[in-house]
Amino acid sequence: MRWIARDVTFEFPRPMVVMGIVNTTPDSFADGGRFPDTDSAADHALRLADEGAEIIDIGGESTRPGSDPVSAEEELRRVVPVIERLVKRGDVVLSIDTQKPAVARAALDAGASIVNDVAANRESPEMWQVVAEARAGYVCMHMQGTPQTMQAKPCYDDVLREVGSFFAERLARLAEHGVSGGQVALDPGIGFGKELEHNMKLLSGLNQFTVAERPLLVGVSRKSFIGKLLDTPLEERLPASLACAVWSVIEGAHVVRVHDVAETVQAVRMAEALKEKV
Repeated sequence: MRWIARDVTFEFPRPMVVMGIVNTTPDSFADGGRFPDTDSAADHALRLADEGAEIIDIGGESTRPGSDPVSAEEELRRVVPVIERLVKRGDVVLSIDTQKPAVARAALDAGASIVNDVAANRESPEMWQVVAEARAGYVCMHMQGTPQTMQAKPCYDDVLREVGSFFAERLARLAEHGVSGGQVALDPGIGFGKELEHNMKLLSGLNQFTVAERPLLVGVSRKSFIGKLLDTPLEERLPASLACAVWSVIEGAHVVRVHDVAETVQAVRMAEALKEKV
């Protein structure tokens, strides 16, 4: 199985790909305000790459529940200089975490290879056309609603079946707009329009998401459902985040998106070594 991201191709099976998170926002739930300028964000990204992140996911707009949207101009101001700085390094794949086609296009023009799209549930094809033209990698994430509405009583009859059906439908629509299956990774959207029970069911059933044999990306790092389940504040959620990363290895996921790269790399490599012995 291959995941094609412009000039980069990830060939699976292989060790889990760790994607490091860099938010240039003042209001992201875990690291908002920590990297407010190009220098601090780029330095943090390089640190994550040195710790073992093969992909750096750069975001300029918070998508935490109830977050306020920002203009495309402000998002571009936050992310493009960071991408331009990092692309000079050459040995790390860059991803743009955005809902906006204009931001995705500018980020790809600046040197990004992947579009991480939390709004893959939209009906407009403009984002998919941007991805198709650039032959970029694309993370198709499931979300019920928008970041502003997604936690307003999300409801499912069968969350595993419904997310799986969404993936199948999106892959067909992406293909209609020129995005090949080989460009797409699937993200069940833990915490995006899901209650605690929904998140737990998705995690426990990750191995069911084998639609078209596409890579599966899991983003659980520090999320609020951990706090709800274990009554832990944000700064104490690393152990549970690592447990979820290890579980993702066991369940056959291919990419994990995290804040704590060094710890996650060590945990998933150990899990992979043990899995090989089973």
